Amino acid sequence: MVFYRGVKRPIAIIYKSLNSSICCGHGYSTLTRYGNSIAESGGYFHKHGNGPRAFAVSMRRYSAEISSSEQMSLIKLLRERTSAPIKEVKAALVTSNWDIEAAQKDLRKRGIVLASKKSSRTAAEGLLALAQNERKAAVIELNCETDFVARNEIFQYLALSLAKLALLLEGSQQSFAAFPIGHLEELKLSLDHPKLSGEKSVQNAITEVAAMMGENVKLRRGFAMSAPSLGVISTYLHTSPQPGVGRIAGILSLEVEDKNVSEDALQRVGSELAMHVVAAKPLFLTKEDVSSDALSNEREILKSQAESSGKPQIAIEKMVEGRLRKYFEEVVLMEQKFIVNDTMNVKTLLSNLSKDVGSPVKIGSFLRVEVGEGLQGLEASNESEPLANAA
Repeated sequence: MVFYRGVKRPIAIIYKSLNSSICCGHGYSTLTRYGNSIAESGGYFHKHGNGPRAFAVSMRRYSAEISSSEQMSLIKLLRERTSAPIKEVKAALVTSNWDIEAAQKDLRKRGIVLASKKSSRTAAEGLLALAQNERKAAVIELNCETDFVARNEIFQYLALSLAKLALLLEGSQQSFAAFPIGHLEELKLSLDHPKLSGEKSVQNAITEVAAMMGENVKLRRGFAMSAPSLGVISTYLHTSPQPGVGRIAGILSLEVEDKNVSEDALQRVGSELAMHVVAAKPLFLTKEDVSSDALSNEREILKSQAESSGKPQIAIEKMVEGRLRKYFEEVVLMEQKFIVNDTMNVKTLLSNLSKDVGSPVKIGSFLRVEVGEGLQGLEASNESEPLANAA
């Protein structure tokens, strides 16, 4: 029998207590690490088996004894792990008695609850993410509340992942289609980011990112366009912080009749036309595509303006027809001045391209999408989601 600080205990009991796992009571936080020497520990230790000298060290302290510098280190580490707001990080650590593992678990639980509470707030900022291959292009709009979050690399990673998933969706045989977001949200997503990884549903991934960002994050809409059997599909992204994401997207398909036509020539002009769609904001492909309602409404406005001039009826009719031509040049893609060379319109550009490649070239369809367009009016009127400018 031996005495240790005046306490009489059998050697076997002391040895057993040293080799048992250390449990902390109320008011303690436990830090476990592995070191190469006993001197590092300042606490209990035990050596595992006959392997290398690796010691598991359990250091017990009262949480009140954690210095402010240690607290800041834990806050910084948990912030790096989760990307959650600092206020939420500190609250989770305080609640968990500065146990970082428990705090991380608690933060994730509370974050999902907070994200659901934020879901009613307007999310008019965000990004478009675009993915494409040789035969198809898909674009999705992922919204948030501030452009600060839109610049976050986790938010951008999620947006790109959603666009790649949308590209794999089996769509209809149409050249252009809007796909239901509800269907996309039910699909599984495989993520490989240091702060967002594993297989989870799209909806759960969005909720998790919302918890990290501290904002409402919403998948708003998505579109897909297929390339023609003979021809190409071209895309352009405006205000793009990195490849594949931006604030305005233009997608356009060019069709040809000869399979031997050089795709390089088509892609060069197609990319310029996709950029033109972003800049010029066409509403219709040809004059024949202008709806009768839009045409009659515009004619009525122009006639009212012309009549205020006090000129004779014949002159008024000529004024209306002249201003209608101007209207077509503003909203019809084929009639618009080409932004790269405004000495010609898009119709003339395609005519020249047809001569160059030796086969008729025409625009099959086009799409223009902009982040947040129509959201304010949509929420005020409770109307359905706008399609975007497409033909």
